[in-house]
Amino acid sequence: MGKLIVFEGIDGSGKSTQFKLMCSRFEKEGVLFNRLTFPQYQEPSSALIRMYLNGEFGENPEAVNPYAASTFFAVDRVASFIKVWRAYYQSGGILLTDRYTTSNALHQGSKLPENKRSAFFKWLYEFEFGLMELPKPDIVLYLDIPVDAALERIEKRKALTGGSTDIHERDTAYLKECQSCGSQAADFYAWRKIACFAGKTARSEQEIHEEIYSILTRMTDLE
Repeated sequence: MGKLIVFEGIDGSGKSTQFKLMCSRFEKEGVLFNRLTFPQYQEPSSALIRMYLNGEFGENPEAVNPYAASTFFAVDRVASFIKVWRAYYQSGGILLTDRYTTSNALHQGSKLPENKRSAFFKWLYEFEFGLMELPKPDIVLYLDIPVDAALERIEKRKALTGGSTDIHERDTAYLKECQSCGSQAADFYAWRKIACFAGKTARSEQEIHEEIYSILTRMTDLE
């Protein structure tokens, strides 16, 4: 099988930026790989996700329970796996992905009390990797950031792009729970945590990128 490398983090963590930087570096260095981004907003398989995030099932994320909401995102991934990347992965290809099953862990697990999250984490991996037969990641790079810094970045991004936010990004209390749940999930699943801050000082994008690159080049077949 191939290698599945996942970039994960709460909204505003810089996850997508680091994903793009690594894709660019792999291209420049001649590393053969494919890239994936979830959800697939342009595909029919994301219809329920778009309805959910647009608030059609309720303006509060808790309007849809974590198990039901998780299935929306899981089905989109299965459609992508079957149609787009299964053959490539099974032939040994390297895949970089911005979000994956891991996003359900922090975004949906955050809806549960802390003492019930471990059971959800266990169910989630059994559901997507066992029952739905999606590949399990070889490594998950979790961008760990203080929630206040993430919120500030979200506001700056909104001001620059003029884009609207979804029901996840609009709910500050929910984002704080996601940060707490993400850290808990990272420990539960043994994800690789990448600190976005050194003490109270934000680390540069390049410094974080170099740390991630060093981790990935130590993986088999990336040297």
